Amino acid sequence: MTTAPAVRGTDVGRDPRGSRRAWTVTALLVVFMMVNFADKSVLGLAADEIRADLHLSATEFGLANSAFFLLFSVAAIVVGMAADRVSPKLLLLVMAVLWSVAQVPAAVGGGLAVLIGSRIFLGAAEGPAFPVAQQATLAWFPNDRRNLPGALITIGITLGVIVSSPGLSWVIQHHGWRSALWVLAAIGVVWALLWAAFGADSPRARAATGLKADDGAPPAPYRRIFASRTWIGSTLAYFMSYWSVALMLVWMPSYLRNALDYSAATAGRLVVLPWAVGAVVLLGQAALTGRLMRRGVGSRRARGRVGGFMLAIGAVCCLLAPFVDSVPAQTVLVSLGFGFSGSYATVAATTVAELAPASRSGGALGLMNALVTVSGLLAPAVVGALVDAQGDAGYQHAVLVTGALVAVGAVLAFVLIDPERDRARLTS
Repeated sequence: MTTAPAVRGTDVGRDPRGSRRAWTVTALLVVFMMVNFADKSVLGLAADEIRADLHLSATEFGLANSAFFLLFSVAAIVVGMAADRVSPKLLLLVMAVLWSVAQVPAAVGGGLAVLIGSRIFLGAAEGPAFPVAQQATLAWFPNDRRNLPGALITIGITLGVIVSSPGLSWVIQHHGWRSALWVLAAIGVVWALLWAAFGADSPRARAATGLKADDGAPPAPYRRIFASRTWIGSTLAYFMSYWSVALMLVWMPSYLRNALDYSAATAGRLVVLPWAVGAVVLLGQAALTGRLMRRGVGSRRARGRVGGFMLAIGAVCCLLAPFVDSVPAQTVLVSLGFGFSGSYATVAATTVAELAPASRSGGALGLMNALVTVSGLLAPAVVGALVDAQGDAGYQHAVLVTGALVAVGAVLAFVLIDPERDRARLTS
């Protein structure tokens, strides 16, 4: 089979008509990720209300949130590899519909078992969301112009929390936490209808059959991609970063209310601060990386080292925060620490998309996301156990653990990531 030049990422990304469609798809997928993370954040926003309603300890609540990630990783692998052969548009549509369905059991009623069951189902449906959304978006753009759309998809995560937190908090406080689940189910249905009407696969995605690489040669097997230093470094650094994301989703509202003594209303407003920091960091990273690459700087520096510095800044802020006596200063340091630490996703996705051929990108991104989100399975349960054992001091120790893990991720990013080197080895 011959791969026509017209479907290569570079040509599609620079064709005016393709560009308009590419940005329409990108905008829809930004909203897709907003819905995705509003779904994830709702239990954290309603943590105290759910614990009081269902009579849960901190450990039980942490385990209920960890259950979300039980099938998350498996689904990310299976659907990520399927995205190399099946229409990403169809996969994304099915996922969005399933998200809405998953909200219904807990919204109707039931106790801890129903809550856990619905979160497991939701996690399975949402597991492939980020890698498939990144694949569907990045396929429309050439490598040196992927940083902004990749960052925008990740900013959808941030916007999902920033936009939904005040509204969902209001619904929770005035109508109960189950009503918030109904709201999210309705939003998911609306997005699915819009995607069915306006979503599209890029010509490059349609051409990637899983049998040919970008230049028409047989693609490198998955095992060689997964064994590369760049894939390993990106995955491990992202794993450490995602630990902080999981804690922001599940425990940040409780940390603000219980460890820093903010009121519920104030905590509902302040919880968006680390996400807002993350949005600024993401845009700054996209601009800096794109500028460096257009000037001919190698992606080892433009992606590996820029991402490493982001994680290093986050780690330092987290490690300092528990030792500061001032509550406002702690709030600022934690916001900066988690904001920088949790902003690595775009670097990881664009790095792996550069490393892997188009016909292997879904599987490469899917397995990375599957392994990364194991930290989402561990982090809520670990912090829940710390809080039950140590009280409010457990929150401060959780911040220290996060800083230490993110520092390890920064070192790995500096040492291991070099996409150009490893892609050349894959094609040799």
